[in-house]
Amino acid sequence: MTHVDALIDLSLADLSRADLYPPSRCRVSRWVKEMPAKMVTLLIMGDIYRKRVKEGGDLPQMNLPLAHLPQVSLSQVNLPQVSLPQMNLPQVSLPQINLPQVNLPMIGLPLTLIAVAAVAPTVWLAGSSEGNTQLAPQVLPVETMALEGESSYEVSRTYSGEIVARRSSDLGFELAGTVIDLLVEEGDTVAAGASLAVLDTRDLLAQRQQLEAQRRQLQAQLQELEVGPRQEDIAVAEAAVSDLSNQLELAQLQAARRAALYEKGAISREEFDERQFGANAIADRLQQARSRLEELLNGTRQEQISAQLAQIDQIDARIDAVDISISKSVLYAPFSGTVAERTIDEGTVAGSGQKVMRLVENGILEARIGVPEELAQQLRVGSRQSVMVGRRTYSAKVTARLPEVDEASQTVTMVLEIDDSSFSNEQSIGATARLQVNERQAEEGYWLPNTALVASDRGLWSVYVLSEQTDNGGAFQVARRDVEVLYSEGDRAFVRGLVQSGDVAIVNGTHRVVPGQLVKPENLSSPGS
Repeated sequence: MTHVDALIDLSLADLSRADLYPPSRCRVSRWVKEMPAKMVTLLIMGDIYRKRVKEGGDLPQMNLPLAHLPQVSLSQVNLPQVSLPQMNLPQVSLPQINLPQVNLPMIGLPLTLIAVAAVAPTVWLAGSSEGNTQLAPQVLPVETMALEGESSYEVSRTYSGEIVARRSSDLGFELAGTVIDLLVEEGDTVAAGASLAVLDTRDLLAQRQQLEAQRRQLQAQLQELEVGPRQEDIAVAEAAVSDLSNQLELAQLQAARRAALYEKGAISREEFDERQFGANAIADRLQQARSRLEELLNGTRQEQISAQLAQIDQIDARIDAVDISISKSVLYAPFSGTVAERTIDEGTVAGSGQKVMRLVENGILEARIGVPEELAQQLRVGSRQSVMVGRRTYSAKVTARLPEVDEASQTVTMVLEIDDSSFSNEQSIGATARLQVNERQAEEGYWLPNTALVASDRGLWSVYVLSEQTDNGGAFQVARRDVEVLYSEGDRAFVRGLVQSGDVAIVNGTHRVVPGQLVKPENLSSPGS
């Protein structure tokens, strides 16, 4: 009897003892023949041992060709880690079904099936080889990189600011008045010195005419003083002197006669005094007439001419003030630019200093960006930096560093001049400007690709490195090292931790390896590659 026939008989006997309807011998024969020969032998041995144990007999010692089976270590089998997505399945409530309790006798068939399941992997592994060769552990090829230490790393930071015109002014009239004409509209481009708006100047023109009349009067008086007295005036003065001289002579003769009569007692003292004082009064009038005549003969004094000239200068100054007011009644463009805003219309009474329109300079635009005070000390005036506006990056020159620190943001404003000829046509005033600066951080660490990082506990990260080499064809064991990510840039990160220069890290396929697993470096790349 062959092993196959023996196993068929054992299976039919087990089914018969279980009081079950046994399958045909043909079907059982097909089941058994599909098994490997070595497995059939083991099943027969298992059944014999089972019967001997049940009967209490001694177990036979059998030398079978399968006595030396390969030892398989499950820990050396590299199984891929499969991450299954979480599926939300609907909860279905099934009604409770009361099934009748059936007492089935213990049968021998499950023992046979258990024996098959227990030895199937071993027999299959043994059957895959012609001899008694032990299975070699699987070595996984991985991509690696040698770590190189760095003493520092650069951090790319961005600071925001605003695009402004180099010059911009809120224009208004210095004097109050009624706006009678606006010569520009919003968006108009004007040249330096162009007229923008005009005030009503009729009252100023009237004041100027009045002052001009006063000046002409003073000028005529000056000419009269410079020419001197007329001959007619001199003749009148001379006649007055001659008349007073004659009157004085007559008065003196009458006073002398009154004195002789007074001595003889012919007249009273009062009559004598009247004649005497009358003669003295005429003498004083004669002296005054002679002084007036002398003044006319000497001409106009220089002091009078100087005083008259001063009055004329005063009038001239008042006329100039009115002219200035008239000129200030016209609003001029202080520089070439574009009218960005107009706040009033014709007929509005504008106050002194009231905003009428806003003018921004054309041409070169500036970016004003606030940066920390430490960085402001590093940005030298005259150095060139990169400024991003919208989606384009422009080269800009640092022109100034404002001396004051902004109280709200605690930043220092840097002024950068964007001298690109196309910039003013492509960008608008008020757009957001971003200054891109690389700052060097003095921290020791290592650059690694992001694919080399493995999530760890409490938000930390780990790296798989090659530990010690084995004798298995240049394979290495995998070790886990905890690291801290200091800075991330694109597809790489700067880390520090339980790694050192020269360590070889696994940079790809970290989800397929576990600590202690055997791997073999497929290639060795540098941090910069």
